[in-house]
Formats: sequence, structure tokens, C-alpha cells
Amino acid sequence: MRRLSVMGPSIAQCAVASALAWVVAKDVLHHPRPFFAPIAVVICIGVAGGQRLRRLAELVVGVSLGVGVGDLLILQIGSGPWQIALVVALAMGAAVLLDSGSLIVGQAASSAVLVATLLPPTGTGGLDRMVDALLGGALGVAATALLPASPAAIVQRHVATVLESLSSALRGTAEALDASDAELATDTLEEVRGTQKAVDDLGTAVKTEREITSISPMRRRLRRQLLRYETAAEPIDHALRNTRVLTRRAVVALSEGERPPAAISLALRELADAALLFRDELAAGGRPSGTREAVTGAAARLRDVPTEGAGLSTGTMTAQLRSVVVDLLLATGLDHETAAAALPPLPRQSG
Repeated sequence: MRRLSVMGPSIAQCAVASALAWVVAKDVLHHPRPFFAPIAVVICIGVAGGQRLRRLAELVVGVSLGVGVGDLLILQIGSGPWQIALVVALAMGAAVLLDSGSLIVGQAASSAVLVATLLPPTGTGGLDRMVDALLGGALGVAATALLPASPAAIVQRHVATVLESLSSALRGTAEALDASDAELATDTLEEVRGTQKAVDDLGTAVKTEREITSISPMRRRLRRQLLRYETAAEPIDHALRNTRVLTRRAVVALSEGERPPAAISLALRELADAALLFRDELAAGGRPSGTREAVTGAAARLRDVPTEGAGLSTGTMTAQLRSVVVDLLLATGLDHETAAAALPPLPRQSG
């Protein structure tokens, strides 16, 4: 149901624009079987989002190659098994020479097969199919511009998922340290290792919203709000990666009987709360001043981590905590110098 709620607007765009593409191609342009028009809409809009303009270009070029090669050869050599093999090989080879994208190659092959089997070339049929592909793609882009899904809502949902995963990992690691429970730390590590898909989905959502706001005049006013999410996406990814390393060192420390100081688990809990606060402040659209204050407070806990006699894992966890602090401050929009200044100074090495 969550996936359906996210993809619902794109599905609606595909449905409406596909029907419109068929009507225009059949009743206005008088093409007898304009199947490429609705197909182009679906490929151009897609339910995964992102790179619509590139998909449109690849679609038109792929269809044109497939239809062109098919029309040229089938008229001369007829249709049959070896003719299909030859047409497909030549169309795909030409597509690969032009571009490495899977869409252009696949469309060239499928269009050539259709021409060689179900739709043998007749008169201007090849040109009509190229026009249908261009029409469907153009209507797909128009549907994205005039009936866009809410990019802010999509990105906000993905950011919230990643920040909740980050908070859960930080809190789970803190609980494992407090309880000296290596098994709990291991479970937390497995959980945080499973978050990469959520991070990848966030990256895709950011690319999608950037494209939607660039082609949709109705959404350009949201550009400033969406810029906050763009700024936050990469540092949040880094924070989650650093937390993964931190949790792995916690497993090692607890397995070897090392007892990290309480200041580390306190800082982890405060950073976990800061991640959820950042989620809420991003959704509200205001300045993340509360998040910055919370992260800076967590950084101050690191002053209480002893530097003398600390084990290897404790030292590694402290270093990773410092990185997570900087990552979260960068996500709020601070520059690297200001973010790093929030950290307590490293002790001088004697000698």
C-alpha cells in the first residue's frame, strides 16, 4: 500500500496520457494501429521516475532504428526465422553503436520484430510508427509538466525513511553498548546493512524531483523547498554509511569484552533523536536550527570520552561518531568548516 501511494500519481499520469495518445494518433492523425503512441507514454513517464526526457529520446531513436531497418530489409528479403534473426541483429547492433542505453537497444529490437512479424511494412507505415512514438513521448512529458506528482511529497517520504533508519541504527547501537549485548549489536548491524535500497530510492527521488521542477512550471515555486532535500540527501547517505562502520566496531568491541565509555552511547542516543528531529523540521519547511543544536550537543559528549587507555574499537567508534556529527550538520546546510568546528578538539599527541 505504501508503494501504491507513492506510485499512484505516476500510474494516473500513464493511464490518462496513454488514452489521449491513442485518441490523437488514431482520430486526429488517422493512423490505423497507433500502438506505439500509448507505449511511448508508459515508457516516458514510467513508475520509477527520473530521466523522462532521456527515455523519450531513446524511445524515438530506438523505434526509428527498428522500424527503419525492418522496413528496409523485410521489403527485400521477406519474413521468416532467419530474416527475423538478421533484422534484430542489425537493429540492435546499430543501436549499440549509437548509445549503450538498454532502452534504445530494446526498442530497436522489439520494433524490428514487430515489423518482421505482425506489422509488415506498407507504404508510409514506418513513418507513421515513428510519429506515434514521438507523439506518445511528447504527451508523456506534457502529462509530467501539467499533471505532475508532488515531488516534495515523494522526496520527503524517502528522506523520512532514511532518517528513521539512521535513528534506529544509532539507538540500537547505543542500547547494545549499554547492555554489553554483542547479539543485539549484531542484529542492529544486519538491520543497518539492509538500508542501501532506501538510500538508492532517495537518490532516484531527488533526480526525479529535479527533473519535474525543471519541466513543470506548476512546480518551480517549490524549488527552494526541494533544494533542502537535495542538500541533505548525500550527507544523510554518508551518515548512514559511517553508522554502519560504527556499529560493526561495536560488535567487535563487545565480542572482545571491550567496554566503551558511557559518553559514546549517550552521544548515539542524542544523535538518534536529532535524526528524527531533522525529519520533522524538513517536513515543516523551516530552518533546521533545532537539529543543529541537538547535533552540537551530542558532539559535546565526545569531550567525556577518555583518550588514554581506550581500546582500538572505542577509538574507531569515536572517530565514526565525529564523522556522523559532521554529516548531519552538512545535511542541515552548514558548510564543512562550520560543521567541523562543532566537534571538540582532538587531544594533542605527546612526543
